[in-house]
Amino acid sequence: MRIKNANSHHDRLSQSKSMILSENVKVTEPVNRHRRNHSQHNLTLADIISTQEHTVVEKEGYLLKAKIADGGKKLRKNWSTSWIVLTARKMEFYKESKQPSLANLKPGYKPECVDLCGARIEWTSEKSSRKNVFQITTVSGNEFLLQSDIDFLILDWFHAIKNAIDRLPKERGCTSRNLEFKLRRSSSIELLNSLDTESKEPKPEHRKSLIFRLNYSASDTNDRSRVKSRLKKFISRRPSLKTLQEKGIIKDQIFGSHLHLVCEHEKSTVPQFVRLCIKAVEKRGLDVDGIYRVSGNLATIQKLRFVVNQEEKLNLDDSQWEDIHVVTGALKMFFRELPEPLFPYCFFEQFVEAIKIQDNATRIKSIRSLVKKLPKPNYDTMKILFEHLKKIAAKESVNLMSTQSLGIVFGPTLLRPEKETGNMAVHMLYQNQIVELMLSEYSKIFGSEED
Repeated sequence: MRIKNANSHHDRLSQSKSMILSENVKVTEPVNRHRRNHSQHNLTLADIISTQEHTVVEKEGYLLKAKIADGGKKLRKNWSTSWIVLTARKMEFYKESKQPSLANLKPGYKPECVDLCGARIEWTSEKSSRKNVFQITTVSGNEFLLQSDIDFLILDWFHAIKNAIDRLPKERGCTSRNLEFKLRRSSSIELLNSLDTESKEPKPEHRKSLIFRLNYSASDTNDRSRVKSRLKKFISRRPSLKTLQEKGIIKDQIFGSHLHLVCEHEKSTVPQFVRLCIKAVEKRGLDVDGIYRVSGNLATIQKLRFVVNQEEKLNLDDSQWEDIHVVTGALKMFFRELPEPLFPYCFFEQFVEAIKIQDNATRIKSIRSLVKKLPKPNYDTMKILFEHLKKIAAKESVNLMSTQSLGIVFGPTLLRPEKETGNMAVHMLYQNQIVELMLSEYSKIFGSEED
């Protein structure tokens, strides 16, 4: 009995010790023979840590968002408020008005995700008239604009996203995505062929053609030198611009040419196009509401501009020019595109100093003196134009265009400095006042000495 009890005691002791693992004993893990369970749970500790790092929220909050490109295809800009969640690798845009959570997300709802790997972020003022706008461009060709009126808030978001992008790798993962995007967007066979040739050795026939090209290079150099010498002879023998203009091959442009050159070409002191436009407006536009203020169809104005430049016979009574705002728009464009405005650059500061004079009589006398000093084409064109605008202002009760309104429209068009400075707003005020005064006191400024 004692021996039996001793053995049983030894068995119990060994059983209790078997629960304690020694350092040298390896635990045999149970083999999971179910494929699905094996694939789902075969994760390393590094994978788990990496996944957790990428899902940690670094920043979240409301911003204005606009998606302007999808896969390289431009989209119409449409601003909307979004709740933005920034993690280490991506950004998520939510449409919910509240902070997203499992409780308020609809079943099946997926936020719009942006992979930041390889993305670019930059401030932009060209893509939107709003302030504080920056753009994010992904390797897949998606482009987003983010904006906020609060300076410190948008600056904080910019640095947070930029830091997240800078921390991400830029070699393997992003390069493969960029290559995949190029393959998906490109329909050319050359791109695929170039990828094949990079991975494969050149074929024997390719080697033969390469050797042939190397042997042929000497004679090819001689041919190139012959072609160069022939091109030089051709360029030296080509006719001059003046010869081409005399033969009528190249015609002088009306729009964009200097006023005196247009007048010399037409052998007059007032461009014919200006006379035709004034005649058409006075015939059927004096009573039109907002004449010269309302813009015409730009495409039709450009068409009229093309016809005038081609020196085709112009008939402004034609049905295609029936919109009088097209005629007025073309006339304003003619003066706006003059390389030197109707009031020459050298006279700008003098006119500005004259309009600053407090005494009205002295001011009028000073401006009259400057107008008389203008070149003949400038003076005659200015006189006929202001006489026409005075007729427009006389119909103010019908067309609602006063001398002040006409000054606002024509001031920057007829009078501008050669180099814009920081006083643009002040200059614009003086430009308007000069035109307005010359319309109000037309008879005193453009009249004879006896007047």
